[in-house]
Amino acid sequence: MVKYKTVLTAKQIKKRVKEIGKQISKDYEGKEPVIICMLKGAVYFFADLTKNISIPIKIDFARLSSYRNGTTSGVMEIISNITSNIENKDIIIVEDIVDSGKTLAYFIKLMKEKNPSSIRICAFLDKKERREVDIKVDYVGFDIPCGFVIGYGMDYAEKFRELPYLAEIINPEELDK
Repeated sequence: MVKYKTVLTAKQIKKRVKEIGKQISKDYEGKEPVIICMLKGAVYFFADLTKNISIPIKIDFARLSSYRNGTTSGVMEIISNITSNIENKDIIIVEDIVDSGKTLAYFIKLMKEKNPSSIRICAFLDKKERREVDIKVDYVGFDIPCGFVIGYGMDYAEKFRELPYLAEIINPEELDK
């Protein structure tokens, strides 16, 4: 049986998401940014974040993957791309977690080809020590040094997304059993 321990409570998450929403509202006052949710992991964060933004926004969704059964394959695949015209628009890409940065760097390159006015990154979690690509995260929920996390939208093989808090798996050897 998989065991895990709470890393961030639902209350801590709610407080920080509210702060980020307030900062984005301030930074984009008088503008209408397009906020892009990176599916599936960021959906909980994205939903809570957008409810805490007090300016007009547009939303869109994208889904990329380099994972198969919880581990990275290294091959990037676009499963679903945005449908909005983002030319001359400010965009904010919302991620669940930025670790190596490879997936995000690939997506940013795709978005730059659509000529937006600006691109900023908002991530629920930032694992800087795992970064392999130089990515600047403009809005960070939490910096985490811990291992494999689940909950608040993040999964292992499509399990555990529904947890309202963030947890770290303490016996990862049990995951594949």
